[in-house]
Amino acid sequence: MTSPDRPDRPSDDAGEREGPRASIVIPAYNEGEDIVPGLDRIFEAVHVDAEVIVVVDSPTDTTAPVVTAYAEAEPRLKLAVNDYGRGPAHAIRYGIDHATSETVVVTMADGCDDPRQIDDLVRLVERGVVVACASRYMPGGQQVGGPRFKSLLSRLAGLTFQLFTNTGTRDATNSFKAYNAEFVRSVGIHSRDGFEIGLELTAKAHRLRAPVAEIPTIWLDRTFGQSNFKLAKWIPKYLRWYRFGFGRKLTAPEVRALADTITNP
Repeated sequence: MTSPDRPDRPSDDAGEREGPRASIVIPAYNEGEDIVPGLDRIFEAVHVDAEVIVVVDSPTDTTAPVVTAYAEAEPRLKLAVNDYGRGPAHAIRYGIDHATSETVVVTMADGCDDPRQIDDLVRLVERGVVVACASRYMPGGQQVGGPRFKSLLSRLAGLTFQLFTNTGTRDATNSFKAYNAEFVRSVGIHSRDGFEIGLELTAKAHRLRAPVAEIPTIWLDRTFGQSNFKLAKWIPKYLRWYRFGFGRKLTAPEVRALADTITNP
């Protein structure tokens, strides 16, 4: 079933679909010129054929004119104005829904993520993984900087979720992930606040017993601008999806129905 706020997408064979090999979705909020270094690193590091979609909530967002100007010299870059609602969850949903590839990578506008991992994340999805995670908490991964309490909660959630569910990643809360778009369409996205979509889709993949994998990444705290992460407001949302990941194997319709129940009690 297609949700009313999600466009119907054809499910033709991926081999017959024209378009880029991957779609890279970047939610942005008033980044202005600060987004440029991150875009430079993406276009330098990513070698697979990819479109890059920067999603803003409004055409008056300070990011919009910067991306528009950048795109004049970089045709792989697109600006999208989200009309689902304000906030990062809506921006990410909008970007995934309007991606033209069957492999979608979500990365942040603040430059904290290492774009050199994008090619490997894309290849994992192409090999059959439905969620490919860039993991800060596996051997070879690292988180440098950032609020200590936020880091502690994220690490604890990721490591315990893997310990108790064996889902396939020790960093379920990280937003830096690649997804199989057909999987996302089958289970839907129910998050409407914050950046909890990464945990939501990881938990849904586990309830399907679909393959999830991870590769190490080094996350560096942003050195410019201001973070839009609202810890106190979003913790209950993360806990909801953390609990969702526990339980028996479900079908995709059952996953959607259960998610409808917990998000619309």
